[in-house]
Amino acid sequence: MNPNDAIRVELIQPPDQAAVKALVLAGLVDHWGALDPTLNPDLNDIAASYAGAVFLVARQQGGRVIACGALVPRAAGTAEIVRMSVARDARRQGLGRMLLTQLVAHARAAGLRHIFLETTETWDEVIAFYLRCCFHITHHADGDVYFARDL
Repeated sequence: MNPNDAIRVELIQPPDQAAVKALVLAGLVDHWGALDPTLNPDLNDIAASYAGAVFLVARQQGGRVIACGALVPRAAGTAEIVRMSVARDARRQGLGRMLLTQLVAHARAAGLRHIFLETTETWDEVIAFYLRCCFHITHHADGDVYFARDL
């Protein structure tokens, strides 16, 4: 049996906000070892910060939120993928790919033609992940790697 069979990917609900904030911040601490609480004000009110976006969560059977990501409209025909995160104990099980696939499907359904994202250039495994998922590197700037994908 596939461990992802019991996973549901759905739109974030108001009661999910605290769990999503904790998930994203834990992922940042995993990478950086510490956290500057002033750098993530968008997570204090996800509904307001991501109004007009598609913000998805992956939920285990039982309701625990174990992954998240958002598709944020930017210019005409273009959107950015942000806040991709997977719980430490749920990584390397295909959840990131599952979530990213759903975000790309939402982008296509909305008629978008181009999506982009960025990550820190020291996150080698994340860079490799996006390359495997058909994104290409457009440039590097200020310690970040920028990716794009045409639909």
